[in-house]
Amino acid sequence: MGKWDAEYVASPTGWVAEQVETYEASGGTEANTLRETGIPIIVMWTIGASSGLLRKVPLMRVEADGEYAIIASKGGAPDHPAWYHNLVADPEVRIQDGPAPLDYRVDLADGDERQRWWDLGVSVFPNYAKYEITATEAGRVIPVFIARPQ
Repeated sequence: MGKWDAEYVASPTGWVAEQVETYEASGGTEANTLRETGIPIIVMWTIGASSGLLRKVPLMRVEADGEYAIIASKGGAPDHPAWYHNLVADPEVRIQDGPAPLDYRVDLADGDERQRWWDLGVSVFPNYAKYEITATEAGRVIPVFIARPQ
């Protein structure tokens, strides 16, 4: 049994769980934007660092040349999203951007690479710029991971 066969536990946030379910059931043809914004999303699979359970998270689609920025913004909150810890514990993820998920490995970006991907993220989802301000005020730098195909 592979790690992606782990028990799946949907998000406790109703609209997130519903979006993932609809996205997967439709092969990415439905529920593929952030609510009413029209901005495309992907679904990232991780394994819970503490629970060992399969988690699926819809994230903004920030893509270039087959790689993705995974931006741990949490709306500019003072703490990282729960899935951040999953990536630190196990950098192997699956990303679904369309009909089927593919395997990726994430690395935390820094310096010029982080800035390049951050700028791309802001161009896709301008709210990231606001999130950066509130996170910085709280003493947090928003992590940017780069997902590369395995």
